[in-house]
This record gives sequence, C-alpha cells and structure tokens, in this order.
Amino acid sequence: MNTELQNAVIKFSGDSGDGMQLIGSLFTDTTAIMGNQIATFPDFPSEIRAPQGTVAGVSGYQINFGTSGVHSPGDAADVLIAMNPAALKANFTSIKDNCTIIIDSDTFTQKDLEKAGFENNPFEDGTLEQYQIIEAPITSLTKKAVSELGIDNKSADRCKNMFTLGIVFWLFSEPLDQTLQYLENKFKKNPIIGQANQLALHAGWNYALTIEAIKNSYTVPPAKKEAGVYRNITGNQATAWGFMAAAKKAGKNLFLGSYPITPATDIMQELTKQKWSGVKVFQAEDEIAGICSAIGASFAGELAITTTSGPGMALKTEAIGLAVMTELPLVIVNVQRGGPSTGLPTKTEQSDLMQAVWGRNGESPVVVIAASSPSDCFMWAYEASRIALEHMTPVVLLTESYLANGSEPWKIKKLSEMPEIHTRSYETIDKKWKPYQRDSETLARRWVVPGTKEMQHRIGGLEKDECTGCVSHNPQNHELMVDTRKDKVDRVAHSYPLQRVKGKNANKLLVVGWGGQFGILYGAVNELQSEGKNIALTHFNYIHPLPLNTAEIFEKFEKIIVCELNKGQFANYLRATLPQFEYIQYNKIQGQPFKIEELKVKFNEILEK
Repeated sequence: MNTELQNAVIKFSGDSGDGMQLIGSLFTDTTAIMGNQIATFPDFPSEIRAPQGTVAGVSGYQINFGTSGVHSPGDAADVLIAMNPAALKANFTSIKDNCTIIIDSDTFTQKDLEKAGFENNPFEDGTLEQYQIIEAPITSLTKKAVSELGIDNKSADRCKNMFTLGIVFWLFSEPLDQTLQYLENKFKKNPIIGQANQLALHAGWNYALTIEAIKNSYTVPPAKKEAGVYRNITGNQATAWGFMAAAKKAGKNLFLGSYPITPATDIMQELTKQKWSGVKVFQAEDEIAGICSAIGASFAGELAITTTSGPGMALKTEAIGLAVMTELPLVIVNVQRGGPSTGLPTKTEQSDLMQAVWGRNGESPVVVIAASSPSDCFMWAYEASRIALEHMTPVVLLTESYLANGSEPWKIKKLSEMPEIHTRSYETIDKKWKPYQRDSETLARRWVVPGTKEMQHRIGGLEKDECTGCVSHNPQNHELMVDTRKDKVDRVAHSYPLQRVKGKNANKLLVVGWGGQFGILYGAVNELQSEGKNIALTHFNYIHPLPLNTAEIFEKFEKIIVCELNKGQFANYLRATLPQFEYIQYNKIQGQPFKIEELKVKFNEILEK
C-alpha cells in the first residue's frame, strides 16, 4: 500500500565513518529534483574520526521535505535510520511517537548497546513498543550483495550506507537514477567500487520491496513553485555565487583572500572551482594575511572578500580597523560556530554578533548584515557587496553553521534581474580631486586605484586629514573624522528597504529574530497565528545600522521577545540602540537550532499572562 504525505522528516544517523552525510545529501538531491520543498540539517562531530560506537561520535543528517510549508528541518523525525545503538541513543528524544526506526541489526550486540549507554536492551524492555521497528541485517546483506565482485572486506563494508539509502528510496517511492549516475561519475577511476555501491543500492531497494516488516510505502508530491530553473544549494555555495554575481554586476574582478577554517572553508573551495570566470583565490598562511591581502586587492580596485569563523574573526580585528580607516570596500564573512576559542567547530551558534558590531579598537564602525536561509545567502552576499562598493566601507556578513551546511532549492537568478551596483570608481583625471572628498548624501569617498594619472594619494592606518588624506594628529580633525565615519555608516540605512512584519493586525506579542533562525521562528509564529493567537514576527537581516522604521514597529506591541542562539546579544544591542522598549529574552546555546515546539510553548506562556 502506498500513502500520500504532505511532508516527512527523515534522520540518517550513524558513526562518523558510516557515510550518513553522503546519503543524506544524495537523498536531498533526489527530492529536490523531484520538486519537493526541502530543508536540511547536517550535524556531525568535529573530530576527523570520532569515537566509534559512542554517542559523542554520532553523525546525523536530517531532512524535512514536502509539498508546502517546509520552513525548517523539522523538530522530530518520522523515520530514523540508526546504523548502531549509539545513533538510536543520540536521537531517541527527537523522534515522533509513531516513528519508523530502521536499524542495522548486525551492530546491535550487547557490547555495542553497553558502549552506547543502554542499561537494558531497548528491544526487550518495552522501550520501543510504540514504534515501527525494521530490523535489517544491513552489514551482512551488503557484503553478500557485493561478494561477486571480489572486493576486500573493508571496501564491502563501506557500501552499507548505499544499501540503507536503497531502503529509504523504496520507502518514499523515490527513483534511483540520480544516485546511480552520481556513483558512476564519482568512481570513474575505480569502477569496481562504483559498481559495488550500485549493487548495494539496488539490493537495499529490493530488500525493502520484499521484506514483510515494511507494510507501507509513501509518496510526497512535488511542491507548486514559480516557473524557473532550480537547483539544490548549500549556504556556503550560495554565498560564493552571490559574490560572483555582485562582481559581474559591478564590472569588477572578484578576489578572495582567506585561510581555511570550519565551517567557512567551503566558500573558498567553491570559488576555487570558478577560476575560469576570473575569480582570484589566495589561500593565505594565516587569518591576518588573508584579510590584509583582501585589503590590498580592494585598494587595487577589485571586489575583495575574506571568509572566516569566530576564532579567525578575532585575528582579523586589527585589519578590519585598517579597512575602516582607509575607507575601502571589503566584505568579511563570518560563518558563526560554537565558541569561545576553538569551541564547537561543527555546531551552530549566533554568538559573534557583538564581536561583529563592536569588536575593534577605537571608534571603528562597520555595516553588519545577516543571512536567513541557505539559499538566502546568495542575496545577502550580493547585498553585502553592494553596500561595500557603493558606500566605501567594510561590511560584515554573518551566516552560521546551520546555514552553511544546510541546503534547500534555489531558483537560479538572471544577472539582469539583480539590483544595480553603482561603484565609487573614479577613473577620469580631475586635478581638483582630493582623496577624502565625499558624496554629499552617502559621505562615501571616491575609489581611485593606484597608478591613476595625476591622482596619486596615500592610505594607511594613521588618522587622515579630512580632505587631503595626509596624516593628521590635529585633535579637532580626529573628532571630525570619527564622527564622519560613524555618520557614513549610519546613512547606509537610507539604502535599506523598510523592515517588514508578518502579522500586521497583531498587537500583543512581537517575536524578534535575526539571521539563520528565520525558518524555525516563522514556522512557530505561523502555527500560532493559524490558531488565532495575537502574535507577529519581525526578522532582522540588517543589524547595524538597524532599518529606519524599527522603533515604529516595536511601539505597536505590548510585549517583545527576542529569540537567538546566544545569551542575549541582539537583545542587549537593541537595549543600547532603542532603550525605550522592554525586551524579553529567549536564548538557546546548545550547538543546535531552535525547535518549533519549544518556541510555541514559550510564546503561549507569554500570551497567556
């Protein structure tokens, strides 16, 4: 029997070496091609080879796919794939009451159960009675399926993730074609391994077809979408492409000066693939060299960017101040992760907001913006570039691990549809020109590259004369330049669209969010609104400066709650910027995104007071 579903949440989970990220990505690619809405959440430990068979070593990949209303990866799984007892233990509190649990029964030995922290066997003590359990000897059946190829035991064992994927493909009536083609391309230089994985995939599909324990399969119809060409894209890929589009639109070359750091490295790797389009990628020896090379490229007239995460952002601080002083366009991408120090390199967090807004010596203002979803990273990378180029200022773009590694369908945009970017380039000779003469509206100075005839000038970290750009220690000039740089950044808000609200007729509770938690907050607020609750959502992408109508929105509501993955940084920023309002905080800092149900509980608690 086949049942039609509006959406489904699947969690692939196993040891770090079990290939859960790969099969999660392959299943996601297939559902995207089939036209579903999708939202994903890869979650894995930071160790290269985490402790096998332990909860600490579990790697997971969650996907929510459906016909409509998919705004987050989902709170709890409809289907859990547990490749070992540790995977079951790690996810037991994040599955639905009627969850289907697919296990590799070959790994559920007494020793492995004890290693995972089970005091009793969950199959014998009634713990799993309410769930549909599919006990499949995945490891042994995989080895049997590929035995005809004569490959070694280790290579055969590595194919078990494809056997598992075959089961899930059958369960949700998804085709194998896309994955079979991927395997053929992936293993062109080692075709026997590619063939082994293909055999395992087919074997898993056939096993699901014939086993009596699986009594039902499911179909999730495609979503209704605006006509266009779509592809599945991660946040880091979208960020890279957004910069490429901005450089093309502005008529500039793109330069990335950076140093590898989790979870931002994929941006560099994606841009490295695009050298054919004129992108220049410089992998520096450290974070400081990366940003300084980008500042040099900016001085030379290129769209310059640098990428990092929390610890790397700390190292770039002095050089960001140099970009502020020289008033050169520069985009700094901070893909936030758990901190402080090395912290939680592969986990998500929003704890670098204060660092982005104020984390430099002296009065050193920069523009700070934040992306909301994986595909949304494209437009915010583009917007960061526009602001930097038009206003001659450094811009910090905040994303987060949850966005960087997550994926969703993205409608490929035509360059002609993108907003214009008007650079401050000055290439004609003007003998009256002065380096720090400013536009009367934006206060941005002109961008003159070295070597422009009769327009030689100096830059550097020492304070500049308000007009000539010569070094100045004059007290009044310093205060004037400090005020001017601040005013220039404040005026960027005039180029923003007005802040929007979902729930314009509400006036009791306003939910405030920022950055990558948009989909989850939207889902929670949307569900409560459908229940008739007096609640609204406003979500911020423009952080510093704030949109001009922010106070106008806040004053319409009785209560304001600020939700973020830190200990209240945006709430405290709002208190400093708009102190006339009171802000309730709802904070989570566990390396995990919010869940819709926990948000609804908190919002209802406030609404009922």
